[in-house]
This record gives sequence, C-alpha cells and structure tokens, in this order.
Amino acid sequence: MKDILNDDFIEKHGKPDVIITDPPRAGMHPDVVQTILKAAPKRIVYVSCNPATQARDLAVLTSEYTIETVQPVDMFPHTPHVENVVSLSRNDIF
Repeated sequence: MKDILNDDFIEKHGKPDVIITDPPRAGMHPDVVQTILKAAPKRIVYVSCNPATQARDLAVLTSEYTIETVQPVDMFPHTPHVENVVSLSRNDIF
C-alpha cells in the first residue's frame, strides 16, 4: 500500500472523504499513516485483526482524529482473536 497510496496518488485522484483501511497484522506502514494524515479525509474506518498494531497506528492518527466508535467482532470462534473496527472523524469537522 505504501507504494500506491502516496502524494502522487492523492494529487492524481483527489482527496478522499472517507478512507477504509484493513492492513495486515503488522499494521500500516508509517508512510501510509502520514499520507492518510496529509489526505485529511473526514472519516477513517480502520479494521484490524491485531489490536496492538492498530493501537500503535491510532496513537498517530489521533493527533488529528477523534475515535468515535470501537467495535470488536468475533470472527474466529473459540480463539482469542477478534477483528476490531474503529471509526474516526477529523477533529476540525466538529
């Protein structure tokens, strides 16, 4: 994703209103997080199968976004794993 979602992509396609991201267990690459912050969508929906890396990425995103909703979803019965969905909104739209 870091090779696709970059400043050139945003310049060519415009700034999105909403970004939905579902990165691998390692979370988002730091360059992707910075590009999302530069793109400044009104809302971000972040789906993750690894709450630890999601928390790491959210720590950066919450500099400009507010966490609105957190919803764990048990997609793996009888295991300790969950998908976690977080909805964020940009601070300056309140």
